Amino acid sequence: MAELTKTKENLENKGYKVSLFETGAEAAAYLNEQIDGTTVAIGGMKTAEEIGLFDSLAKHNDAVWHWRQDPAEALKKAMSTDCYIASANGISEDGTIVNIDHTGNRLASILYGHNKVYLVIGVNKLCDTLEDAIWRARNIAAPKRAKSMERKTPCVYKEKCFDCKSPDRLCRGMLVLMYPMGSSEMEVILVNEELGM
Repeated sequence: MAELTKTKENLENKGYKVSLFETGAEAAAYLNEQIDGTTVAIGGMKTAEEIGLFDSLAKHNDAVWHWRQDPAEALKKAMSTDCYIASANGISEDGTIVNIDHTGNRLASILYGHNKVYLVIGVNKLCDTLEDAIWRARNIAAPKRAKSMERKTPCVYKEKCFDCKSPDRLCRGMLVLMYPMGSSEMEVILVNEELGM
């Protein structure tokens, strides 16, 4: 927890609102209290699946998630929700957040278009430096995601990034958040439990 406490301080010094929880279940309960009677979208994130976030939020919100609804329709609808929830592929101790994306919907929604953005990040995403966070995104998170989607990329077989030219390549865009965006309120939910990829 000490590592997360330091990261929490650094994120707060940058202007993020930060909440720290021991478990994913506690984080999900908190989000369920904070997001009520509104529109909310969830980006492509294994973390949401692991903590049952969509089912709980859908009981009292207009919830959108392309993993559970028609992807084409859900991706369009997600762009105009009041709240957006995503995770991160890596975060440095100094509070720099890294995400890699294929379609761009997650990166775009983190950057702009919602009144509130929540980033739910498990302790397994914590890295010492920005370079380590980028390395983790490319060599741990992306290969795991490609494997789960049954993509035919070199990283699936060798579990590291080859900067491939494959048409199945997932790594098409990278977002590095140095500070919270000025267009929406951003809250980082740090969890002292391994979550997601």
